[in-house]
Amino acid sequence: MTDDELIDKCLQGDQRAQKALFEKFSRKMMSVCMRYVSDREQAEDVLQDGFVKVFSHLKSFKREGSFEGWIRRTMVNTSLDHLRKKRNMNLDTDISEAEYLAGEDENVVGKMRVEELMKLIQGMPPGYRTVFNMYAIEGFSHQEIANELGVTESTSKTQFRKARTYLMSLIGERENI
Repeated sequence: MTDDELIDKCLQGDQRAQKALFEKFSRKMMSVCMRYVSDREQAEDVLQDGFVKVFSHLKSFKREGSFEGWIRRTMVNTSLDHLRKKRNMNLDTDISEAEYLAGEDENVVGKMRVEELMKLIQGMPPGYRTVFNMYAIEGFSHQEIANELGVTESTSKTQFRKARTYLMSLIGERENI
């Protein structure tokens, strides 16, 4: 069944179509949620809340862009809402000592498996992880991140730089083991 057919049937209240839509996208969207929250149980909650939003706002999807992209954006926004409610997204955490630990050899990333890299990203402080995910993975601009998180554009850029440095230091530590 195509996305358009799924959307049409879901809008008609077809529960089988709703289940099919969930099964089609839930695995990918779970990885989106896992990038923002640090444990699986919270990510499952965010995923569930996100799909509630998807189904309740499905009629607002204009079918002009990618349906998967629209769902992904809903999951990112739901993840950000979750972080705001938890108030654990500290954008002022200072780990400047990690800056000098980061090596210049960024080729190490190419040698890592995706699962290893995602685990390192999940271990980052919440504020760093959030900005890193939004910029490096989701493709938000720093201005969009600033607007979404209620910070300045320079704060977004600084947090991304610190997140990148922090991540590179973790990668460097793993390589030295």
